[in-house]
Amino acid sequence: MKNNVIRHSLMTDQDIYYFKEGTHARLYEKLGAHPVTVKGEKGTHFAVWAPNARRVSVIGDFNGWNTGSHVLQQYWPDTGILEGFIPGVSHGSLYKYRVESMAGTQDKGDPFAFFWEMPPGNSSIVHDIDWSWTDDEWLASRKKANALDSAISIYEVHLGSWRRSPEKGNAFLNYRELADQLVSYLRQTNFTHVEFLPVMEHPFYGSWGYQTLGYFAPTARYGTPQDFMYLVNELHKSGIGVILDWVPSHFPSDSHGLAQFDGTYLYEHMDPRLGFHPDWKSSIFNYGRNEVRSFLTSSANFWIDRYHADGLRVDAVASMLYLDYSRKSGEWIPNRYGGRENLEAIEFLKQMNRTVHELNEGVLTIAEESTAWPMVTRPAEVGGLGFDMKWNMGWMHDILSYFSQDPIHRKYHHDNLTFSIWYAFSENFLLPLSHDEVVHGKGSLLGKMPGDDWQKFANLRLLMGYMYSHPGKKLLFMGSEIGQWSEWNHDTSLDWHLTEFEPHQRLQRWVEDLNALYRGEPALFRQDTTPEGFSWVDFRDWESSVISFLRKAGEDGPTVLAVCNFTPVPRHNYRIGVPKSGFWKEIINSDAKDYGGSGQGNFGGIETTPVPYHGFEQSLSVVLPPLSIVLFKGPDKD
Repeated sequence: MKNNVIRHSLMTDQDIYYFKEGTHARLYEKLGAHPVTVKGEKGTHFAVWAPNARRVSVIGDFNGWNTGSHVLQQYWPDTGILEGFIPGVSHGSLYKYRVESMAGTQDKGDPFAFFWEMPPGNSSIVHDIDWSWTDDEWLASRKKANALDSAISIYEVHLGSWRRSPEKGNAFLNYRELADQLVSYLRQTNFTHVEFLPVMEHPFYGSWGYQTLGYFAPTARYGTPQDFMYLVNELHKSGIGVILDWVPSHFPSDSHGLAQFDGTYLYEHMDPRLGFHPDWKSSIFNYGRNEVRSFLTSSANFWIDRYHADGLRVDAVASMLYLDYSRKSGEWIPNRYGGRENLEAIEFLKQMNRTVHELNEGVLTIAEESTAWPMVTRPAEVGGLGFDMKWNMGWMHDILSYFSQDPIHRKYHHDNLTFSIWYAFSENFLLPLSHDEVVHGKGSLLGKMPGDDWQKFANLRLLMGYMYSHPGKKLLFMGSEIGQWSEWNHDTSLDWHLTEFEPHQRLQRWVEDLNALYRGEPALFRQDTTPEGFSWVDFRDWESSVISFLRKAGEDGPTVLAVCNFTPVPRHNYRIGVPKSGFWKEIINSDAKDYGGSGQGNFGGIETTPVPYHGFEQSLSVVLPPLSIVLFKGPDKD
């Protein structure tokens, strides 16, 4: 049978060098399917890495899925890259690679495909991802918006279940419908950023995207690549940053994906003690293979380069760092020094962070890292991993454990409130109340709160207020802001009907105002990552379950006093020392009637009295409402 592939390559000597070195950051420009014109003839250039294959053919709807008529060739010796130009194949054509090897014949999707069929279909699609962006103003301001001394309040969203269309039988909203509704909602609620659970193509919807298969393609469940670009563009035009979950820790073993791609363990380790993830029953990337590092680094850069993402939240970093993660003795292989650290993964993370930051000014990389691994958010040049921020999982576990206690017992768990400050500035932390805390039988945030309905809402307002006043950037999973009673279900919409009822309306208003206050008060965000931005007033009143602390904007900047009462007992004439004399304005009170509280407070603020307290020369006599947080803004000058 005649081979109808025309000899053609997009690779250069430099591409080959970086690919084999493991430092290529734009492989998506060279591998995969690219509509091009060669010698005046339109078609598509295909290129795939399959070094151990005997033969790779392109099969698709353009050739009746026949093998042998379009066989790719290796033009660059010792690279394993097979490529060629097929005339007449255009945008929208379905295709796969038929890979013939010693292990047999299998049909594979393109690891670099820009678009895939809607699952359960699994063909790749030739797709031109050109797009006319209109977000230049946002990109010019991104560095400031993402800075560690800026307010960062993230709304975490699963696109398939934020809101659905009852008129279409509970169907997904597509990317453009989401743009119309989500942008408006984020502006209303005053979040600065949105974070999407993985949008990368995934065969199993119930994985929420964390079993990624298409590392260069947004899922077709909600539309085309251009539709997703439209969503990002509209968010940017409204001044909202976009962070994408990204999963370089493992991939699913579906036969049409990366698993044993060329008949051998190419992207993954062969030894299951290194290459199989016991928690997720998936394959672990071989970070020691240079070409795999180029693949993953290119994927990370791709979403920022082509989809204008403002940051990546890297999933399951802890599972990458430790060779014995979720493994018993004998189920893992020590590194060359006999240790449990995954040296190749560590080097990959450093390289990925360094490359992404060098190529894209002002973007964020955020680690979901649940251990005490040191220097996660310090530059690779000084021994760190190079992330900008790290999820503070310790704070999250401690604070949810504390709030689960009946208030009468909270005094015996006071250290759960105060311990986080001991390490709050060891990393650049983000405080997460994420999707992981409202699934798998854990219940919703509101459902975790003790007491009757009034106390549950009061506790939840207090929890959110404490998070927003505590050092660290903020993240809240969708539904928590409206007081969802049931835990998250990815198969249906959030319970938006709850917003017809007053308690849920008022909780939503609390989150809106809390975000607005947080964004408007530099003391609450400017020194989030330095100890100069925080000081205790009193953390010792465990008997009353009350804490008070100061947040500071910097020299000559405003100071905010936060006072939290974690019991349903109102406290009158509660004395608190403050560093400045004058009028301290009450700037927000979670017990206000507007938020569903009892309406107790301090009539807009309090003047200091010259009564020494807590080591200060003056103090305030305040009313502490039940289960509340009250914030006061100090005078500009003494």
